[in-house]
Amino acid sequence: MTSTRDRQRAAARAKLEREMAERAGKARKRRQTQAIVGAAAVLVLVVAGTVWLATSLGGDDDEQTGGATTADAVQCAYTEVPKEGRPPQIKDVGLPPTQQAGKGSQTMTIDTNLGPITAKIDRAAVPCTAGSFTHLAEKGFFDNTKCHRLVTQGIQVLQCGDPSATGKGWRDTDGTGGPSYNLAEENLPTNKRPPYPEGVIAMANSGQPGSTGSQFFIVYGDSSLDPNYTVLGTITGGMDVVKQVAAAGDDGAFAKQAGGGHPKKEITMTKVTMSPIQGG
Repeated sequence: MTSTRDRQRAAARAKLEREMAERAGKARKRRQTQAIVGAAAVLVLVVAGTVWLATSLGGDDDEQTGGATTADAVQCAYTEVPKEGRPPQIKDVGLPPTQQAGKGSQTMTIDTNLGPITAKIDRAAVPCTAGSFTHLAEKGFFDNTKCHRLVTQGIQVLQCGDPSATGKGWRDTDGTGGPSYNLAEENLPTNKRPPYPEGVIAMANSGQPGSTGSQFFIVYGDSSLDPNYTVLGTITGGMDVVKQVAAAGDDGAFAKQAGGGHPKKEITMTKVTMSPIQGG
């Protein structure tokens, strides 16, 4: 017969085995739970990292391409004016993105003290110049500056975009102000007669290739200029404002140099904006 002590030992052994089995089961469940939680955490991190990477890369692309997609991007060269020896009429607002959209169109709006002037810009014709103008407008480069030059003889243009033409002493400007970079000319009207008909808005330069900056002129009467200046776009509204200024004449301040002078009727650009790119 089995002794009482043997039965006690068997019962204790069976109890211990049950406890060990229960502990092993609980440990197995804990490991399974931890594995599930860990996998979920890893998945969350992977998803978050992917979203961050996509967002970061997307943001960098937009900043570097001026809103252009890779498919329609045009590489542009903006040459910085050396910092050493820069004249005070040069205004530094950094460089535009080197890649610019080569499709679509934009509307330029020039708000003035005499009323708004609008123009249509074709990005396919002037991707780099339009990109530069958009950059300058976003930086407030043109805001509260005067259109500093009017020519009524030989050519008929109103010239603006000199950042030094501000304040009470704006008539002392020599008309050489601009941004801290230059760019090459685009969309030269070499096969058009006249090259610059009434209603054209074009970029001024120093007469040397690759010297386009911020200054531009609005043609209010057919002008016999040589086709050396970028045609930026076409005026769509506000030509009456320009002709109102032209009718008042100029003071002849530039007669011995480039011709014309400061407009006798002051016109101030209070705000210049470029719309988002449409179409393309």
